Amino acid sequence: MQINKDKKKSLFIKSYGCQMNEYDSERMAEILEPFNYSPVNEPDQADLIILNTCHIREKAAEKIYSELGRLKKINNKSNREPKIAVAGCVGQAEGQEIINRSPIVDLVFGPLTYHQLPEMLESIETKKGFPNKKLVNIEVPDIDKFNQLKGSRKSLRSISSLLSVQEGCDKFCSFCVVPYTRGVEISRPANQILKEAVELVENGAKEIILLGQNVNAWLGKGLNETEWTFPKLIKELSELDIERIRYITSHPRDMTDELMRSHKDIEKLQPYLHLPVQSGSDKILKEMNRGYSFSEYMRIINKSRDYRPDIAISGDFIVGFPGETDKDFEDTLRIVKEVKYAHAYSFKYSSRPGTPASLMENHIEEHVKSERLKVLQDLIKEHTREFNRSFVGKEIDVLIDKPGNGKNRLSGRSAYLQSVHMDGSISMVGEIIKAKVTKSRDNSLECVIS
Repeated sequence: MQINKDKKKSLFIKSYGCQMNEYDSERMAEILEPFNYSPVNEPDQADLIILNTCHIREKAAEKIYSELGRLKKINNKSNREPKIAVAGCVGQAEGQEIINRSPIVDLVFGPLTYHQLPEMLESIETKKGFPNKKLVNIEVPDIDKFNQLKGSRKSLRSISSLLSVQEGCDKFCSFCVVPYTRGVEISRPANQILKEAVELVENGAKEIILLGQNVNAWLGKGLNETEWTFPKLIKELSELDIERIRYITSHPRDMTDELMRSHKDIEKLQPYLHLPVQSGSDKILKEMNRGYSFSEYMRIINKSRDYRPDIAISGDFIVGFPGETDKDFEDTLRIVKEVKYAHAYSFKYSSRPGTPASLMENHIEEHVKSERLKVLQDLIKEHTREFNRSFVGKEIDVLIDKPGNGKNRLSGRSAYLQSVHMDGSISMVGEIIKAKVTKSRDNSLECVIS
């Protein structure tokens, strides 16, 4: 039996966590488009519901079960019987346990198998009068997932478009489940990436964001079978009719001099570097298995600023890692003060089953983690405000990516990834315009068109 391509069906996808999940959700929708699935905005309108999940933190995983509980209530009220799938990293990590805890789930699959979605849906189709079939597919395939994706990016209309170039992780940080849920590091071939980039540009993309768990670890065969580095890939992409290029997320161990210099040499590569550090303590960094020290991380920051003095630095932090002392936490505050991050994400340590850190002793009490997190976030906010205030009175380039909230309001992004708001015509959406900063806020800038 095959999926009926003639019958119109509705699709609701909800993504959790990182931009890699957002990209994967886009690709799932594209895969199902030829099978007459159309996106809807609410789950109670859907014939198929996919929750594309994140497993980085405990609370993120528990959110999924709460969401499944809400879906059960919605289905009971509406008398609908949509197929429900749990995808992504929670699906990969927990497999059959998801169906055991939430019997309303029909399908569980991980981030490495979503290219098989039509076949999986076909396998759970049931004839009237027969029990509902269920499927768990968390096998690690021995084929290139991206080669199997049939959907075209030409169906996606986005001014700022995501493009996955690398997946998986070989770093095995002691706190992280990604190597177990996303697999080993894999770099997509350059011809695949370039082809997809061309499709995105042809469909109106003005900015491309290159994605990977360790995006700067990308290394592969380029055109004419020559060996390409990640900076070489960026350089080739910059030859396309695209205005801006970004990449996320980088690992300090893969931050080469060539890549740092690219921020100076490649005009379309934006002056923004997201470089997670996690801790400022050498002791904690070693326990985390991060593979660098405070001084080595600072060398990268300083050299990046030597090449591009105006580069905005963003980071990630974990507080309350097992064994973290007051002195270790002070070391983290020290690195924040030295770098002066334009923006940063910070979280309390969350023990993930199966990781080495979960077996460590001296776990930090929750109230201590909360206190430290507040101190850290207050300091980061102070630096973010300072960074934004430095733009008041200056003229900046803004990519207008959508209408704003309110009549004749526009929203966009600066080269430094700040949110920007201003008055203007909706016809400007998709354009890069000159604007003068009139006011700074905690997380955005107010501008007038120059």
